[in-house]
Amino acid sequence: MHRSAPRLARILACAAVPVMLVVAGCSSDSDGGKKDDASSAAPKPSKTEPAVAPARFAELPEPCESVSAKTVTSLVPSVKTKSGTRSKSSDAAARGGCSWNGLDDNGVKGSQYRWLDVGFTRAASDQALGSGADRAAEDYKKQVAKAQAAEGAKKLATVPVAGIGEQATAITYDLSKTGEDFKYATVIARTGNVVVTVNYNGAGYAGAKTPSGADILKGAEKAAKEAVASVADANEGAKTAPSGSPKPSASAKTG
Repeated sequence: MHRSAPRLARILACAAVPVMLVVAGCSSDSDGGKKDDASSAAPKPSKTEPAVAPARFAELPEPCESVSAKTVTSLVPSVKTKSGTRSKSSDAAARGGCSWNGLDDNGVKGSQYRWLDVGFTRAASDQALGSGADRAAEDYKKQVAKAQAAEGAKKLATVPVAGIGEQATAITYDLSKTGEDFKYATVIARTGNVVVTVNYNGAGYAGAKTPSGADILKGAEKAAKEAVASVADANEGAKTAPSGSPKPSASAKTG
């Protein structure tokens, strides 16, 4: 069959170039010169953020019941209010506290004053902020730093404490106020996503002997052990939501 001169010239020109160029430039006109862009149109896999670990504890204990009545009586002789004075909180599921104080008056032999305070803070797991345990660990560091910065503290010492929660630190110091020498001990402990802070101090009035620093520290550690144990007791049998959000608790209802 007779072919036109331009058509024949094109065929001869393509035959004279390498095969790879022929494939690229001399293909059939049926595709109209369009490229296959299927690969570029394929969707890219999206990145999925790993889910944070759920918070271990969903509730806080009733602060004024976190230390046994027997321990309160032994640490705070002649305690004014045995049931304790609960601190105010706008969110009882996240923070709470209770304190006791008493003056044991021995007449001409002087008097002994004692003050005990227990505080709790709970961190929930948050996809943007991290797990409850990690957030509590940060709060734990802040609480330790705060205790170490006590204004007017003398002979301040910081020591690690074993056997109370997952990590614990004790800060002891002397402080003069109201004309008397006080001995202070603060024990800060973390259990899961909850931080427990116990403050215990005392002084001798009207010539009474100043309590020993060792006795004050021992008392603070005893109260801290009970307070940490009360966190687990308050959550016994309770299921923690994956998001770490607390369930309504009795303390929350009364707060």
